[in-house]
Amino acid sequence: MFSITVRDHIMIAHSFRGEVFGPAQRLHGATFLVDATFRREQLDEDNIVVDIGLATQELGAITAELNYRNLDDEPEFAGINTSTEFLAKVIADRLAERVHKGALGEGAKGLKSVSVTLHESHIAWASYERGV
Repeated sequence: MFSITVRDHIMIAHSFRGEVFGPAQRLHGATFLVDATFRREQLDEDNIVVDIGLATQELGAITAELNYRNLDDEPEFAGINTSTEFLAKVIADRLAERVHKGALGEGAKGLKSVSVTLHESHIAWASYERGV
């Protein structure tokens, strides 16, 4: 399996519901490194997994939708604990949607999966992988 990874970051604010979250129940900020990995079994006719420039551009457009936002105030996240795991899925789903719409080029139609890893720190991160 071949893969490429592109990276961006987001800075958000949010709070959680539930005692399991302790002090994170209060409004707090989080900064995440965001890695998006695209996988396919065979390289395309240009011998690439996907156009790195387009992958970077589309990841950047998705992260821009979340960056510098208080997720508690965003209607699409109302009543949802926007955990690291949950946000990794949100970004992966949005990337997959853009692949289907052709935003990453024709060659991207041969992708098998996309995974997104959000790094909370140098010692903790969460990922979500899905088929494309």
